[in-house]
Amino acid sequence: MTIRVAVAGATGRMGRLAIGLIEASDDLELHAALDSSSSLDEMLGADVAFDVTHPGASPAIVEFATGAGIPIVVGTSGWSNDRIAEIAQFMRGHDDAGAVLFIPNFSVGSVLGTAFSVLAARFFDSIEVIEAHHAGKVDSPSGTAVRTAELIGEARGDVGPVAAPHADQRARGQLVSGVPVHSMRLAGVLAEQRVVLGGDGETLTIAHSTLSPKSYEQGILLALRRAPHESGVVVGLDALLDLGIPGTGR
Repeated sequence: MTIRVAVAGATGRMGRLAIGLIEASDDLELHAALDSSSSLDEMLGADVAFDVTHPGASPAIVEFATGAGIPIVVGTSGWSNDRIAEIAQFMRGHDDAGAVLFIPNFSVGSVLGTAFSVLAARFFDSIEVIEAHHAGKVDSPSGTAVRTAELIGEARGDVGPVAAPHADQRARGQLVSGVPVHSMRLAGVLAEQRVVLGGDGETLTIAHSTLSPKSYEQGILLALRRAPHESGVVVGLDALLDLGIPGTGR
């Protein structure tokens, strides 16, 4: 079976990458390539939509796809737990809506870095996230950092919140689920994340660096192929992988 894909954000870096993967694949077909001037109606008839636009445009695209019964993979940043919960609430009342897969990061290595951080989070009270992206990234913190901090907060449910002294000072970063997150936007960087965990007499740093967009290819293909078979709201590439780590996957 060939899966017809509509790509929203087709002229952007991730959109161009996805289109190249689709055109090179035997089981995927490009149904439509949408840019900022396109009508969302061009998505109609697709088996799955792929949204890699920007935070201002993404909600309307997701709303259109779910209303049309088209499963959608959302790679756009800016979707917090609260906003995703609103989509999940809508989905519960609309059985004919297509699945929504929110994937903050398509890199398997990045997903594993987050999973390892979640595994370690119960054992360290001091935890902070430092993320860096290219200078053209318009949102901060990144969706990956937000996802990491939220999962760390959930993993510490039984042991209490992270120790974050002087969090009222702006230089201490933005608190996400009680975890300080620091963002850098730099020329020469593609994407990096470090989770630093501190304990008595030691620190543990879990770091991941994205060196090339090729690191996203495996995750993009997995999400596109799985989306037509999923239901409801799915969050994170880890939900599509069998990691065997509490707090990740399904």
